Amino acid sequence: MSENKKKVVVFDYGFGNVRSAERALARVGADVEITRDYDRAMAADGLLVPGVGAFAACMEGLKRARGDWIVGRRLAGGRPVMGICVGMQILFERGIEHGVETEGLDEWPGTVGPLKADVVPHMGWNTVDAPEGSRLFAGLDADARYYFVHSYAAHDWSLEVTNAKIRAPRVTWSTYGERFVAAVENGALWATQFHPEKSGDAGAQLLTNWIETL
Repeated sequence: MSENKKKVVVFDYGFGNVRSAERALARVGADVEITRDYDRAMAADGLLVPGVGAFAACMEGLKRARGDWIVGRRLAGGRPVMGICVGMQILFERGIEHGVETEGLDEWPGTVGPLKADVVPHMGWNTVDAPEGSRLFAGLDADARYYFVHSYAAHDWSLEVTNAKIRAPRVTWSTYGERFVAAVENGALWATQFHPEKSGDAGAQLLTNWIETL
């Protein structure tokens, strides 16, 4: 194993296709481990938080595994974290599903709610509108497509950065029935609503871009 390989922990809290994420990260050269061990998750170069299913269930599982504490502690120290699908949604202040409101990790203000579209879930390939200077989407064409599976999304972005010394978050959008947040780059915290591990070569390039920042 190369000494230059970055150590990435896929956090295993019971809500995510951890094997698919493991394979995708290994494919692009990461040294990957699936675990919920606190010390290993804290020590890794990067922490990947997957997520499938309901917002409330994911939050319950994450807290049970002390994932909320791990994410918070890593970010407080500027240690990289990446969320995928519901693993991105729970980073917001709250989620509302079937009229039930659940507190998220509150790393970002805002509410995750139902997609307003003729057909849900949003399942399949879609393009995104990435901002200029995005490191997450570096080297990817504007017409590249990514694989989405979700019925809920964040529809607004309200986090403002007033300190000129701090880089403002870069927010990527997509449209399915309505505009929604498809990805965020916010310091050490990155996330995607789509599944890069299921997005073929485009997803592999995106994961490579993340690993190169670790």
